[in-house]
Amino acid sequence: MCNLETEGTKFGCGHYKVTRKLKKIDCYNQYCIHSVYHPRNCPDCHCERYLGPDARETITHRTADYCVSCQYWFKDGASQRR
Repeated sequence: MCNLETEGTKFGCGHYKVTRKLKKIDCYNQYCIHSVYHPRNCPDCHCERYLGPDARETITHRTADYCVSCQYWFKDGASQRR
């Protein structure tokens, strides 16, 4: 499973949002669709399609604000369903 090295923003809620992808780290696995070893003409491809967790996350900006997802639930007063 290939990974990325990224830069991003760290929010007050603890989430990290990628703002820039710096580099892909290749896993050299023929069954990973992101690898250079994956065949271009893979028949009926059921290979790994997702990247692994970021190999390195460089925080370029910190903010006390919540991310967009958490803002709705914790800051905007989302009401309970009745």
